[in-house]
Amino acid sequence: MCGIVGYLGTRDAYPLLVQGLKRLEYRGYDSAGVALFNGHLEIFKCKGKVADLETRVGQAPSATMGIGHTRWATHGEPNDPNSHPHASMSGRLVMVHNGIIENFAAIKELLHGKGYTFKSDTDTEVLVNFIEYIQDLEGVPLDQAVRMALNEVIGAYAIAVLSKDESGQMVVARLGSPLVVGLGNNEYFVGSDATPFLDSTKKVIYLEDGEMAVLSRRGVQVREVASDMPVDATIHQLKLDLDSIEKGGYEHFMLKEIFEQPKSIRDTVRGRIDLKTGVVKMAGLDAISEALLDAQRILIIGCGTSWHAGLVGEYLLEDLARIPVEVEYASEFRYRNPVITSKDVVIAISQSGETADTLAAIKMAKQAGATVFGVCNVVGSSIARETHAGAYTHAGPEIGVASTKAFTAQVTVLTLMALYVGRTKGHLSAERCAQIAQELDTIPAKIESMLALDARIKKLSVDMADSTNALFLGRGYNFPVALEGALKLKEISYIHAEGYPAAEMKHGPIALIDEQMPIIIVAPKGDMYEKLVSNVQEVKARKGHVLSITGEGDTEVRALSDAIIEIPDTLDCLSPLLTTVPLQLLSYHVAVLRGCNVDQPRNLAKSVTVE
Repeated sequence: MCGIVGYLGTRDAYPLLVQGLKRLEYRGYDSAGVALFNGHLEIFKCKGKVADLETRVGQAPSATMGIGHTRWATHGEPNDPNSHPHASMSGRLVMVHNGIIENFAAIKELLHGKGYTFKSDTDTEVLVNFIEYIQDLEGVPLDQAVRMALNEVIGAYAIAVLSKDESGQMVVARLGSPLVVGLGNNEYFVGSDATPFLDSTKKVIYLEDGEMAVLSRRGVQVREVASDMPVDATIHQLKLDLDSIEKGGYEHFMLKEIFEQPKSIRDTVRGRIDLKTGVVKMAGLDAISEALLDAQRILIIGCGTSWHAGLVGEYLLEDLARIPVEVEYASEFRYRNPVITSKDVVIAISQSGETADTLAAIKMAKQAGATVFGVCNVVGSSIARETHAGAYTHAGPEIGVASTKAFTAQVTVLTLMALYVGRTKGHLSAERCAQIAQELDTIPAKIESMLALDARIKKLSVDMADSTNALFLGRGYNFPVALEGALKLKEISYIHAEGYPAAEMKHGPIALIDEQMPIIIVAPKGDMYEKLVSNVQEVKARKGHVLSITGEGDTEVRALSDAIIEIPDTLDCLSPLLTTVPLQLLSYHVAVLRGCNVDQPRNLAKSVTVE
């Protein structure tokens, strides 16, 4: 959440900063601002969108260095004073900051005692004043004052700091919140990720936790915050292109990303499995193969949609590999004193690779001796660097806050993992493995056939647009799909929705069902089909309005349902890759009909880098 941009070079900084902020809008925010330096510092900021900031600024002053920020409120409500950037009391320093400074209250009390006053409710303003206080107290340059201050704070941060007394220099640092430095031609860029400057350079340095960098017109120096020792930073060459972060003619990023799923699944599978034999070849799995073979259990951790993908992974690994699996919310796992041993393999799932709770859970698991495998979508992200091994989903940039193609790509990777472990441990026959592999190869084409139903699903969404509640039901492999469908609807349309195992309906939710309640039942052909028919009958007996996701040529569920969406037949273990898609389209169209901001739902952020 939140977005940082920075520029130091020879070009006019303001247009580059605003362009960068617009490319970071997908992260979620409630205010925006920039600070420009060209002999003196000028700050422009306001509550609202980047477009509101542009209106506020009007004709920006010329400057060749600056920093910008989109804020998602933590300390203090969204308003102009709490927006970033924040200046120190003297106006000498200015800073943008992602993360949370947990001991800001104690630092603020100290500074109050030294005569400092504050204009906002933020921890960021406290930190920039603390840096200024240390600089004055110790008589040190800006970079040393930043380093000394950060060694005293507790919490998470990614910061960029300017000083009007030290022209041509920018100091940046990170701990628990991502920060990337872009290396151009006699110019330097800073971003929460690389999207702000993709059209200017693809050479980047990913700062690691506990690192800081001093950017000047002479170059970039990377050092450790704790020791001040220089770091031999690795320069990475990005493979992203600008087209991948543009809408490409679609009305919203979310719709574009739903339609990209056939490609993202193909890309995730490509080169990783022999379609004739089902043998999986993944370097990340080979790197931990011994731990997988010896594992007494697998723990899967994630948040939100990644947690739902983990639930599908639980079914896959227990069914195909016959190994005990537990799925945990990373936010709960890290605080409940879990029992972790060296015989555990932990799979950490995150689209962004920067999810704060998941990162903290990874560190806990590593300290306990577990082997940690990461599944994420962003090359060079923190989770990719923190885990012992891992696999990238090849979904490409996902800009819409509501995750779509990342979910199916994560499930695809987990399917490959289950095949690998099942075959390696001898629990999955060569014939069964080959059957699943060959069917997996057909999934992208089958998704394309469902995407052709978009216009029909749009019509069905009209019946749900005025609803205030909805219930999603599924069983077996498709229980997590029901949870994911409910999450999509609630997060982008603001309709209250819940997902349940269909058999649990009788243990509470059935009391809510009446003719006003839309019930979405995920009932493809498979092992649980007859049970789901009974569940549909129970709903109709209470006059519920039923929309069923079912197999082609189905007759029993069709006869009981008010509306159906047919999906192609597939194996039970692969059905979530298909059943998810119509629910994504349904949620999208309902949200559009309700006039919601589909790509940037209120109060939500794409990359949750704070607790």
